[in-house]
Amino acid sequence: MLPRACAPQVPPALDPPSVPSTCATPSLASRLLPPSAAPAAISFSTSTEQPPASTAVRSAQHGVPASPGSDASTRYPSKPSDSIEVQLAAPSTPFHCDPPPPLARTTPRDLRRLFRDMTVIRRAEIASDMLFKAQAVRGFCHLYDGQEAVAVGMEAAMAPRDALITAYRDHGFFLSRGGSLQELFAELMGRCDGCARGKGGSMHLYSVARGFYGGWGIVGTSPPLGAGIALGQKLAGQQGESITAAVYGDGAANQGQVYEAMNMAALWRLPVVFVVENNHYGMGTSERRASAQTSFFDRVKYIPGLLVDGMDVLAVKQAMEYAKQHAISKGPMVLEMDTYRYHGHSMSDPGSSYRQRTEIQHTRRARDPIERVRRLMLEHEVESEEGLRQAERRMRAEVDAAVQAAREAAAPNENDLWQRVYRLDKGMVFSAPVVSEQRVEMP
Repeated sequence: MLPRACAPQVPPALDPPSVPSTCATPSLASRLLPPSAAPAAISFSTSTEQPPASTAVRSAQHGVPASPGSDASTRYPSKPSDSIEVQLAAPSTPFHCDPPPPLARTTPRDLRRLFRDMTVIRRAEIASDMLFKAQAVRGFCHLYDGQEAVAVGMEAAMAPRDALITAYRDHGFFLSRGGSLQELFAELMGRCDGCARGKGGSMHLYSVARGFYGGWGIVGTSPPLGAGIALGQKLAGQQGESITAAVYGDGAANQGQVYEAMNMAALWRLPVVFVVENNHYGMGTSERRASAQTSFFDRVKYIPGLLVDGMDVLAVKQAMEYAKQHAISKGPMVLEMDTYRYHGHSMSDPGSSYRQRTEIQHTRRARDPIERVRRLMLEHEVESEEGLRQAERRMRAEVDAAVQAAREAAAPNENDLWQRVYRLDKGMVFSAPVVSEQRVEMP
């Protein structure tokens, strides 16, 4: 079905009132689909609890108790009597700081939501793979399956007022920060309903209203930009209230700008947490071939760090709670998330020319983050096998409905190319005359 043409519409609240816009603006309040298209709310067969108002994809792997002032308790409220104590399979390794406890505490309610959030991301990435192969998604596309525990666990420890910036493997973080599935797929397919109105694509998802400052296509830019966001928080008097998470990969960890940003953050005691997603391959190059030192959490002696099991959502959550409190009170901290991607670097990379298929299969069997939570839920009788299967079927239907809605969304027209274009001499240009009358003059 061909997309309908964009119809003129009232501009979003973030833009000047006088600015015309031809693209429909996605609702920031909607979670996954518009009310008219949304399937029934996903819930588990043994529980009547509903998902939170904003989709949080957050995970935890450390055994750190929730810190005072953390918003995790309000995001995931539960009864103290429902507390479940979990022995972490791989407690975090500290550098110049006290280690978090090797035990994590969670609840049935938390486990259900963590399972749901990670599974929705996994299903969304499978759908993105299929859309790319069907040529409905053009350009670059970097999938996040396997690494879901990092995004979900971090979000479980963060508050809406916190900020996050990452590189171009950004689908999971966009959803975890509250982005909707329809906004994600519409952006991937270049539709007006996308979070960047179809202009950003897979690598440039963005939602400043949700504290998500984007996926960035230039390797290594998120640490200095994240330090800048944290500086803004400090200058605005928010140091004791909010932090910035600056996420980058092991392939970017040897760049000079990363350490320049860390030096400035330490000098100014900025409320920033530098998060290295170490999936062990920078494109097709293993860390052992690219880095003289293959650990990243202990490289800067004046910034403490933790090595975290990034495939365990409870460990990630606890580590992020720990790091957040440190950043608020003392300044920057580094978290190295030991994780793994199942797909290749991007959709153009089969992912098997530089690693053995048996390596991928072994990681799936031994460390898959969703299966870990599934086992916990079964072990503690939070859910039954049938209840989990029913929930997964509903999640798949939810993703499929969002894909279909995005396919039918409006495509930008020619004049949309000239909307919201930045020029050095004039700043942001919000409107433009007829394309044929445009004259671009460089300063």
